[in-house]
Amino acid sequence: MLSGLLIVLLPLLLGYLVPVRHNGVMNGINRGVNASVYVILLLMGISLAGLDELGRELSHMGSQALSLFAVITACNLVALWWLSRRLGLRMGHSPVMANAPTTKLAALLGSLSLVAIVAGGVLLGLALAWLGGDMIFLHAEQWAEWVLYALLALIGCQLRNSGMPLKQILLNRHGLAIASVLAVSSLVGGLLAAPLLSLRWQEGLAMASGFGWYSLSGILVGDRLGPVLGGVAFFNDLTRELLAFLLIPMTIHRHAPLAIGYGGATSMDFTLPVIQQHGGVACVPMAVVSGFLLSLLSPPLILFFLSL
Repeated sequence: MLSGLLIVLLPLLLGYLVPVRHNGVMNGINRGVNASVYVILLLMGISLAGLDELGRELSHMGSQALSLFAVITACNLVALWWLSRRLGLRMGHSPVMANAPTTKLAALLGSLSLVAIVAGGVLLGLALAWLGGDMIFLHAEQWAEWVLYALLALIGCQLRNSGMPLKQILLNRHGLAIASVLAVSSLVGGLLAAPLLSLRWQEGLAMASGFGWYSLSGILVGDRLGPVLGGVAFFNDLTRELLAFLLIPMTIHRHAPLAIGYGGATSMDFTLPVIQQHGGVACVPMAVVSGFLLSLLSPPLILFFLSL
């Protein structure tokens, strides 16, 4: 159990030990992360194409993802609403910023493009199988595993060089509170959903530990539990991000911790522009700290629960 956990955690730790001071190198690392995610999602789609009774398995995967998402979301919203009432934060109305890094539509399209890559992998796998290339299914999982090791090393390097000092993280009590409540309520949701989905409790916790980081959760879960459950984890966390884009404008003025926290790990990147647009710059430190902590916590938690 521990050896399997260390094998996957080792690249993450090694990457975290590498300081990067050159912007060009950091840009290359960021591009490498994006490319690795695309490659692994494509290979995930190819693996899905190799399943017997593909249509039935995909339907089952969709129903499981929807059930998992519903339970975890209910737990998250109740817990974050409680935190919002307790903290009593109120954000002033802020006009939409013209120089924001992205728009909601662009962010939604970026998320949906990842779904298109998985679908493209399925179609590619079916085409190769029709041409007599069944061996691709045997190699896809092995290739995905090697690319995963490279991805984890690059992610570790990103976290180390994110420019967020540990002191600044620990001193932002609102960001720390938001991340803690989101993490605990997600794990409670995973435990509640596990028997409904005929999963072991460890698997339920692992599926709930993505905290919205869909590209990583789907990859890690799929590597250990197969492409179907990997797809469930992927779509569960992707749906979180899509709902966050809708919730943030509606809730951030009266319930800022709920709006910031529900995005999970994405509040430091993909949903941050929307948070900034509708909540103002006062929300940015909380969002970045919360997202950073959840991003730091997610890979070890997923790997730990999968190793039990």
